[in-house]
Parts: sequence; structure tokens; C-alpha cells
Amino acid sequence: MRVWTANVAFLALMMAPAAMVLQQRAEFTAVALAVALQDKGTVSVHQILFDTGTATIKPESAPTLASIGELLQSDAMLKVEIQGHTDNVGTPAVNLRLSRDRAAAVKTYLVQNLGIAADRLTTSGFGDTKPVATNATQDGRAQNVRIELLKK
Repeated sequence: MRVWTANVAFLALMMAPAAMVLQQRAEFTAVALAVALQDKGTVSVHQILFDTGTATIKPESAPTLASIGELLQSDAMLKVEIQGHTDNVGTPAVNLRLSRDRAAAVKTYLVQNLGIAADRLTTSGFGDTKPVATNATQDGRAQNVRIELLKK
């Protein structure tokens, strides 16, 4: 675990390029996450991958989850809501359940594997009700399938 102390405004100025990396959906660090949450209060995470139609987290998601865990470990006061989102493939009821299950799976991972206190994490699922892109294309659907972290 890396621990740092710094003025948040200074961090925001110094880490602006890292926040831009987040927007480009590249791998990111705990510092970049902190800056994005401080700046916008929320961050979309596309690097947590699931088996199709399930809430099973794929192993290649581990580095992203580790960055989220590092952020939470470095700021013991930080609480987040983990929000699940899907594309519109499937029925609304199935997508709603899937998004809730995926958010819960991320919480479970953070608690069981990274030692984050469960009471610092809440979950919700929105199914396909809050798209950020069109569902008419494969790329758009990929953007809509995401986990969002909301600073509480």
C-alpha cells in the first residue's frame, strides 16, 4: 500500500494528465482515481470485466480493482457507491438484476480480497437506464457496460 499526503489542489494540478488517461479508459492508478473523484465526484470504470451475462469478474480486472483498493486504503474516510450499468441487450429486468449483481461482486471483491470495510461501500444497479453512448453499435454498448464509483 502506498500512502501519500498532499494538498488535493496540488494533486489535481499535477495529476491532470492522469485524469485524462482515465477518460481514455486506459489502466489507471489510485492517484488518478483520487483526482477524478475529487474533481467530478464520480468516475466510470470500464476496466472491470465480467463474463458475458454474469457477475463473474474476469481475472484481468485485478489491476483495476487493486487501484480502487489502494485508493480506499489510503483514504480511510472515503466512502463510495459502486454503481453497475449494462447495455440494452436482454430484457430490462434481467439487465437491472445483472447490474446490481455486478456492483455487489465488485464490493465483495474489495472487501474479501483487499480488506476494505464493507460499511464504506454501497451498491446499486441501473441496468440499461443510464446509457452514456448509443446501444446501436458494439462500441456504444461496450461503453455502456461499466462500473461507476460515486463519492459519498
